[in-house]
Parts: sequence; C-alpha cells; structure tokens
Amino acid sequence: MAIKTTKLTIRLPIEDVDFVKRYAKANGLSVSEVIERYLRRMRFPDKEAPPVAPDEITGLLPADMHIAAEMCDRCAIKRGQ
Repeated sequence: MAIKTTKLTIRLPIEDVDFVKRYAKANGLSVSEVIERYLRRMRFPDKEAPPVAPDEITGLLPADMHIAAEMCDRCAIKRGQ
C-alpha cells in the first residue's frame, strides 16, 4: 500500500540546500528521502521508531563493503583484540 504524499515548498539558506543535495547524492538518496528519514526520527525517537523496510535503507552502506568481514572486525575491536 503506497503512502499518500504531497508537495511542500520551503525556504532554506542556500548552504543548507547545497549540503542536503550533496549528502543525498553521496548516499544514493533523494532529498525527499533524507528529509523523510529525519522527520521519522523526530516523530519516533530512540526505540519507538517503526522498522525500516529494506528498500528504504539502500545507500546506507557502501556497495563494495564485505559485511561478514566488517562484522568480524567490529566484534574483534569490541573484544579488545
């Protein structure tokens, strides 16, 4: 079921607009997705946030990252090895 959306026009300092555009591009997101995620965090702080659908987390990790190796490295750091 698709979420109903609407268009919103806002005024922001140009440096903020430039930043969010660069951030979105670097993370493979649209500006709307960046703002939507931020607003969701404001609405559902900490553990109250609803789970994110897999298609909504695209772009959070580099495509060339080896997940299993990264997990092993992080566990080793946590254990002080």
